[in-house]
Amino acid sequence: MVSQTDRAQTDTARVWDIIEKIDIGMLTTIAGGLLRARPMSSHIERDTNSIFFLTDASGSKDDELVQDPRACLSYSEPKTNTYLSVSGTAAVVRDTPKISALWDKDAEAFWPNGPEDPNIRLIRFQPQRAEFWDGPSSSLVAGLEMLTASATGERPDMGENRKVAF
Repeated sequence: MVSQTDRAQTDTARVWDIIEKIDIGMLTTIAGGLLRARPMSSHIERDTNSIFFLTDASGSKDDELVQDPRACLSYSEPKTNTYLSVSGTAAVVRDTPKISALWDKDAEAFWPNGPEDPNIRLIRFQPQRAEFWDGPSSSLVAGLEMLTASATGERPDMGENRKVAF
C-alpha cells in the first residue's frame, strides 16, 4: 500500500518530469484584470521548488508580475494525452550568475550579446498547486475506452488525474 507521503512525492516528481519533458509552457499573468498568456521555455530547479524563464526587459510580463505576482503555467502534449496546470507566484529579477547558468543556444538567438545583456531578466516562478492529467497513451486507446464505455455503460479509464500541493 502506498502511503500519502509516498504518493505526494511521486505526484510532485511527475509534475517536474512533465515540465522537463514538454519544456514550453504557457505563462499566464494578470494585466489590468485580464489574463494574458505567452509561451516560455522552462528551466526547472527541483531542489529550490523553482521554474525559471529568461525574458526581455521590454516585455509587458515584467510589469504585470510587479502589479500582481500570481501566475499560472500550462503544459500540454496532445500526442501522449499529458496535460498540466501549475499555479503559483512569480517575480522578475536581474541575476546575472543565474542567467549565465541557464544560458543556451536558444537564449543566444534572442540576446546575441550574451548573458550580460542588460535587457535580460529572469522570472522565478514558485509553484503552489498543480494538477495533471495523464491520459491514455494515444487517441486510438482513448477512442477505444470511450467506445467500450458506451457499449458497457461503465466509466472509461481515461488515465490518471492528480492534484499536487508544493
